[in-house]
Amino acid sequence: MPFNEYFDTVVDDKIISNSSLNGIYVKKNFLDNVDKLDNFIVANSDELDIIDNQTYRRLGGKLVKFKLSTIFVYEDFILTAFTKFDEHNKAILTMPEYIEFLINFWDRVNRVYAQKTVSVPIFGSGITRIKEHKNISDEDLLKIMLWTFKLSEMKFKHPAKLTIVVHEDKIGQINLFNIKSIELGL
Repeated sequence: MPFNEYFDTVVDDKIISNSSLNGIYVKKNFLDNVDKLDNFIVANSDELDIIDNQTYRRLGGKLVKFKLSTIFVYEDFILTAFTKFDEHNKAILTMPEYIEFLINFWDRVNRVYAQKTVSVPIFGSGITRIKEHKNISDEDLLKIMLWTFKLSEMKFKHPAKLTIVVHEDKIGQINLFNIKSIELGL
């Protein structure tokens, strides 16, 4: 489940969008008790993953900033710090940060997946802005995810597997044959 670098949990269309995967997750699972998730994150934080402990954010939100790819395993969900926030609380990344996130994410997932199937969205296909690549397609993002997964040398042991979930509204925009042919080296 992708979060921002602060693991913000306020779903108000200012910090977290109601329509984002992150917003839907928080509302569905913590509507009446978001403190439960906040307390879990605080209790399970590793000092090595904390970049900064701010005293103020102009537009609100949490003050502890985590390294990208920091993960917390909450029940059956892997929560990850996926995006940085700019001064207007807009989710942003550069392409090098995106690739670094993915490589580190696969490594961290490898340590915690406990031979269970892992399902992830196409990271960056929602409202995240990838600087210098405003018009990058979901297909290109998927290719980058698969490439970094392959580079990571992460191996799921049978019967576990990696599933990348493509939203039904976007499946027609991805040439799955092209993705498969790249994998086969065609």
